Amino acid sequence: MARIAIFGAGAVGCYYGAMLAKAGEEVVLIGRPALVQAVDERGLLLEKGGTVETVTVEASTDPAVVAGAELVLICVKSPDTQAAAEAVKPHLAPSATVLSLQNGIGNAAILTEALGRPALPAVVYVAVGMAGPGHVAHKGRGELVLGEGPGAEAASALFNAAQVPTEVSPQAETALWTKLTLNCAVNAISAMTRQPYGVMAARPEAEATFAQIVHECRAVAEASGITLPADMLAQVMGITRSMAGQLSSTAQDVIAGKPTEIAMLNGEIARRGAALGIDTPLNRALAMMVGLVEPR
Repeated sequence: MARIAIFGAGAVGCYYGAMLAKAGEEVVLIGRPALVQAVDERGLLLEKGGTVETVTVEASTDPAVVAGAELVLICVKSPDTQAAAEAVKPHLAPSATVLSLQNGIGNAAILTEALGRPALPAVVYVAVGMAGPGHVAHKGRGELVLGEGPGAEAASALFNAAQVPTEVSPQAETALWTKLTLNCAVNAISAMTRQPYGVMAARPEAEATFAQIVHECRAVAEASGITLPADMLAQVMGITRSMAGQLSSTAQDVIAGKPTEIAMLNGEIARRGAALGIDTPLNRALAMMVGLVEPR
């Protein structure tokens, strides 16, 4: 049995924590007081495949419970990466493997520098949401792609044993950019309209709009040394079909009155584009509009 700590236990952290705990691992969630109270009172609820089950995990607001964990998953929003590293650093076991299960690019590098030790990127492909404190609802997919590095294979084995399809890949950085582009195409529009992917894609203007966003992302990626898949637009359209009822995580944050990660999604493309002399008008506009409606 491995001890696994999940720092920033929102929907993503709770889902993977529940799956690992179901497989018999010792899981501790570090999250907000409402989560801790709910888990203490009746366990973590996992809604998946039409059923709801109770999963036994530990929960705390104290980063010190990271002590002794063999695997530490950082699941905070990208703007909180530096603070997360500072919170867990004093408590990390010397042999602990740290994974960044976060949207955007560059978070593993931030963690590595702040912690003074390697942190591995993880590309997360899952549709989940919180139905209430301590109640995570799975809506689709769930696989992970881990970057190469110390502890990656052992972490992959733990996830696969927990029925979470996981691979270690030398192409993890490209996969992060690919996911970033998917998020840039759909997240902000879903947030601004509060509509799920399928409703968005049904609009006659949708594919051409997605194509322009992808075009901007591809230009910035190529200037950054990353080649996006040739079928990038087809992947965007595929997501709108396979997850037709899904609201983006950005939309969920806007509806809940929470800060979003838009600055690390469309905003990141706009910033990098400006630095590289590449115009990204759609990404820039989407970042601005979501920034105007999210809470200050």
